[in-house]
Amino acid sequence: MDGILNVYKEKGFTSHDVVAKLRGILRQRKIGHTGTLDPDAEGVLPICLGSATKLCDMLTDTSKTYQTTMLLGCVTDTQDISGKILCEKEVSVTEEEVRNVILSFVGQYDQIPPMYSAKKINGKKLYELAREGKELERPACQVEIYSITIDKIQLPKITMTVSCSKGTYIRTLCHDIGAKLSCGACMTELLRTRVSIFSLEKAKKLSEIEALRDEGELEQVLLPIEYVFSSLPLIRVSQQGERFLYNGNPLIPSNLKEENGNRDGQVRVYDEKNQFCAIYYYDKEKQQYRPQKMFLSR
Repeated sequence: MDGILNVYKEKGFTSHDVVAKLRGILRQRKIGHTGTLDPDAEGVLPICLGSATKLCDMLTDTSKTYQTTMLLGCVTDTQDISGKILCEKEVSVTEEEVRNVILSFVGQYDQIPPMYSAKKINGKKLYELAREGKELERPACQVEIYSITIDKIQLPKITMTVSCSKGTYIRTLCHDIGAKLSCGACMTELLRTRVSIFSLEKAKKLSEIEALRDEGELEQVLLPIEYVFSSLPLIRVSQQGERFLYNGNPLIPSNLKEENGNRDGQVRVYDEKNQFCAIYYYDKEKQQYRPQKMFLSR
C-alpha cells in the first residue's frame, strides 16, 4: 500500500512500537513515522506507507499543535513527571504572573534540547548519554511558538494548548516557563492534536486499524500522498513532456498542458493521465520547474 495513515498513538507505545505493530497488522515492511512522540505522550502520529515514506522528512518539518499540562514547583531530569525529581519548591506565584510569563514565550526563542531526547550530538543520541549519567553542553536551537492558549489554571497545575514550529520540545517549554517563574516546572500530560493537516478527530488507534483491515475497509482511512499537498497549485504535463517528468528532469512551460499557479514556490505535478507524480518548484532565474521530490514509481 502507498499512502498515509493518521494514527492515534496511545500511551505506553514509542513511535517505533507503532511502526513495528503496523508492519504486523498490514503485513508490509516499508513503513515510516513522521516524528517521535515520547512513550507517555499520545495523539496524532501520521504513518507513511510504501512510496509515501518519502514524505517522512517533509511532515517532520511541519508545524504541530499540542495540549499539555505542567506542574509548577517540581523539576525532573527528563523535564516530565516520569523522571527523577531533582528539586521541589513552594509555588507562591499568582495566576496573573503565570499568564504573563507563559504568553511571553509566544514568538521565537532559543531552546536548549533536553538530555533525554533523540537529538544526536557527535553521532550519539542524547538520551543514551543521559542514561550513562553523562550531561553535555547543548547548543540552543531557535524554535517558534505560534500561539499559546491557557485552557485552565488550577495552581500548581496549568493546562494549555500550544502551536509551534518543528523541533520544539513541549516539556522543555514547560521547564523554561517554570525557570522564568523561579519555582521550576515539569510536564505531566501531552496530547498532540495536530500535525500539518492531520487532526486528532480523524486519527485511528491501532485496534481500529486492525478492525478495518479485518473488515476489508482499510482503504477508507488510507490517504493518498497528494492529500498532503492539496493546498499547492497544480501543473499537468503534456504527453511530450511526460518523458522529462518520469526521469525527474526540469520542466519548461512548453512541456505543460495545464498550469494553475503563479510560478512562485512549490507545485503538484501530474502526468497527462492525471496521475500524481512529484513536487516541483519554480526556478525564476532559469525559468523552469525543478524537481524537489519524486513520488512516481515506474
